Amino acid sequence: MRPLLWLCLVGAAFAQGTVPKERPDDYPVHAQARSASLGAEFMVHSFSGGEQTYIVKGFLVVEVALYPPKGQMVDSHSGNFVLRINGRKQELLPQPPSVVAASVAHPEWSGDPNHVQADAGIGGATVGVGRPRPVQIPGMPIPGQPSPTPQAPQNNPSGLPPRERLTPQQLVLDTALPQGEHRGPLSGFLYFSYAGKASAIKSLELRYEDAILKLR
Repeated sequence: MRPLLWLCLVGAAFAQGTVPKERPDDYPVHAQARSASLGAEFMVHSFSGGEQTYIVKGFLVVEVALYPPKGQMVDSHSGNFVLRINGRKQELLPQPPSVVAASVAHPEWSGDPNHVQADAGIGGATVGVGRPRPVQIPGMPIPGQPSPTPQAPQNNPSGLPPRERLTPQQLVLDTALPQGEHRGPLSGFLYFSYAGKASAIKSLELRYEDAILKLR
């Protein structure tokens, strides 16, 4: 089995979602549906997890959270959500996270080399040139220079080992809305295919059961 296909299957089965906020009204938009309360936030093209945030073109991203009544189950299947843009009759269904992950892993499919962008880069390093350095005896300071004071790297002030960074495609899979029936609050990202410009979206509605959330 190809590694990417295996990754997509595993991610779809074990999506962790995001951390839901305490209450539905902590989200910019919230409503009461037949089986649960829910909150939502339109992320435009961004998705995130921990300290990592990425922009993925070709998809509209919505974070949704479901809050079932205490002691009851809620069905968080992505097929229960539909998105309507600018009041059009045609509604969009969420794309499987595996499709988004595959698109992220192969940006050449979209014809755009900047299909996925990180929100921040990694700091560069400088290399000095010039006269040869004085000979240093192992375990001893460099002749003519004071002993350096140990300092944490500028990009890691805590001095702690850096956390392992997930690839964008793995982050897509991990933070997608978990599927199936669940007990208790849960949240995650939904992805809707969209090739137009975000600025052209005048109205945006997300429907879940009998609830309509006006995202824009």
